[in-house]
Amino acid sequence: MLWGGVFWLALLGAQAGAAPLIIARDGATTATVAVAADAGRWERQAARDLVHYIFRLSNARPALAETPEAIERALAGPGPVLLVGRVAVERHPELAARLAAVARPAPVLRADAVALVRRGRQVFLAGTNDDAHYYAVAELLRRWGCRWFMPGDFGESIPELPELRIDVLDHAHAPPFEVRRYWLSWLGEGAGRAEFMRRNFFNDLVVPNGHALGRYTRALAPAGGTVFNVPIAEDRTAEHVARQILPAYAAGKDVSLGMEDGVYSSDSPEDAALAGLRYDKYVLGPSYSDAFMVFYNKVAARLRAAAPDSRARLGFLIYANITLPPVRPVLAEPALVGYLAPIDFDPIHGIGDPRSPNRGEYAEVLRHWARIMGGRLVIYDYDQSMLVWRDLPNPSIQAFRRDVRAYRESGILGVDTESRGALATTFLNLYLRGQLLWNPEADPEALLADFYPRFYGPAGAAMAAYWAEIFRAWDETLVTEHEHFVAPALYTPALLARLARHLESATAALAPYRPRTDHEATQWHDRLRFTRLGFEVLERYMEMVRAAASEADYAAAVRAGEGGLAARERLTDMNPAFTTYRRIGEKGPAWWPGEVRQYRELAAYTDGSRGERVAVLPVLWDFRTDPDDRGVAEGWPGQPTAPGEWSRLRSDLYLQAQGVLAPDGHSYTGHAWYRTALELTPEQAAGRLHLRFPGLFNEAWLYVNGEQVAHRPLASPLWWRNDYRFEWDVALAGKLRAGANRIDLRIHNPHHFGGLFRRPFVYRAVGG
Repeated sequence: MLWGGVFWLALLGAQAGAAPLIIARDGATTATVAVAADAGRWERQAARDLVHYIFRLSNARPALAETPEAIERALAGPGPVLLVGRVAVERHPELAARLAAVARPAPVLRADAVALVRRGRQVFLAGTNDDAHYYAVAELLRRWGCRWFMPGDFGESIPELPELRIDVLDHAHAPPFEVRRYWLSWLGEGAGRAEFMRRNFFNDLVVPNGHALGRYTRALAPAGGTVFNVPIAEDRTAEHVARQILPAYAAGKDVSLGMEDGVYSSDSPEDAALAGLRYDKYVLGPSYSDAFMVFYNKVAARLRAAAPDSRARLGFLIYANITLPPVRPVLAEPALVGYLAPIDFDPIHGIGDPRSPNRGEYAEVLRHWARIMGGRLVIYDYDQSMLVWRDLPNPSIQAFRRDVRAYRESGILGVDTESRGALATTFLNLYLRGQLLWNPEADPEALLADFYPRFYGPAGAAMAAYWAEIFRAWDETLVTEHEHFVAPALYTPALLARLARHLESATAALAPYRPRTDHEATQWHDRLRFTRLGFEVLERYMEMVRAAASEADYAAAVRAGEGGLAARERLTDMNPAFTTYRRIGEKGPAWWPGEVRQYRELAAYTDGSRGERVAVLPVLWDFRTDPDDRGVAEGWPGQPTAPGEWSRLRSDLYLQAQGVLAPDGHSYTGHAWYRTALELTPEQAAGRLHLRFPGLFNEAWLYVNGEQVAHRPLASPLWWRNDYRFEWDVALAGKLRAGANRIDLRIHNPHHFGGLFRRPFVYRAVGG
């Protein structure tokens, strides 16, 4: 079934004056696809896929010539010949020059380029290497309307055309990035990944960079210490490490010297002097970038002297407390390749977005490291889901569309994306990344407009409206943090209501097209079902969050959470590529089942089993920031609430999501105060009362009626190093009285998430 008109007329862009070369018409073809007998893996696959997709497009199967004799017969015959890979370069001597003219000069790892040229009835499709031969064929198939939006059959869109033709074809292109890769973390489904990558112009180029340094430095740790406390910049460390990796380096093998997954410190006086040059506000400690660059350069220089002919590379992570650039001027040794992993920077907004000063800081970090590395810088890109482990739609194109051009302008080596591959979460993120890394001038809006009718058929217009709502919410948000706590700021009840209406329109538009009778109609129905199930997961999750955070109705939260998890099971049953949780397991409150378990346990403090709910504190509290930490000294807990000095803030959503910002536009950090009133009857004030904060990120001090009654320290000021429950239970027997009570909560937010995000409640303990 053909949807949306005759594709080939619009897609091929016929040029006046060129006699068309008919590849297939009305289910017949005389064409031959030619490829070398000793072709490489992807070169051969390119030729075979070209035969396969010509048949899918036209219902006509061209011949495949894979021997010199068969190729000669095809060239001597009357039909079109599509020459793929090396046979194209051999038969068209100018092709190599065309490729060389556009390919990246003096590549660090590899230069990719393609050329597609028609001469009479011969079509030459070739690249600079085995992968690039496939890219050339993928480019031709794209011009005929073939799309691979996601790995596997589910993401494939191949039109049925009455005629395949080539008019003028004279195209050569090379991407600005050598590294254009994604890999699957957390046991993501890998079926179809390799083909999807080549069809969307990715490659597998990588210099090892993962957490590996500890294996070489372990012996240098002090007695009882860890690999995070070793001398870094000292000569003896460089000698110790270089000696271990010299055999591999001399043999031309790349080696990872990536730091371990944590924050480094050192007792070495030399390191301490270098670390004292800069404080890293993102990890709340000294920056060790200067010390590490001394170390890396010392190791690389020793290896270069010992094995001057080696072309091996040394990869390392620019990560954790070596993310900020060094203070002292330095240039990296030529063997070094750095992977900048901006895990603590705003993952939502792109470079240059005025809503995110944080991304302006990231842009400067990027430019500085690109200069230090001499362009041998790769972005370790995160796309495994900002809403970690909740399987909710998490688009990233709104950021990447800006970032990719900044990456090109900085002259970096490329982008290596860590992805979960969970399609219900990532959706088109990888497809759009592949297109933009290949050509940063590609128009994302045009790519999306092309996607909807191909993927959803008659439901395309309604689905365009559906996804546009989601993309707009992410593009316009003030949120700059990551993980599932941001969901209520993005997926509001009003947005969910609009999404539901668009789904109804899509269902109505697709109803006349019966599934299971036509392959294309079946695909449309399956894709709409995928979207509906994804929406059900989203809707139930947000219902759970509202019940818990806004209403303190934990029984309702559990019911909604269990309903969402059941919908997620149906989504995963449909296709294991849609999620990843079954493979990795889910343990603890950081995961969705753990969040449901937490609400079940909280319910016990309100339903009489462990406690009886006495009162739920208000959703709206008085609030003021205290950037100079004057509140305690000036006696704020004992003072009345002065108009104009306090604002109103919700207790079911964290500070930054409500627009609590510093004067420079960054998320507010520092001290702040919440205040509310609590009225109790004599019956309510009796017994063993507790005030429970079911969602509070930071260190806090609680005041009741002007008196400090409790202090809540944290295991770490870095929020993610705590237990993810973020609860605080304060015994208040004898502190709360019948009548009016005033509650003051002082917090200190040093970093990222701040304040309350679930509504507190008072309960009376029972039993025990």
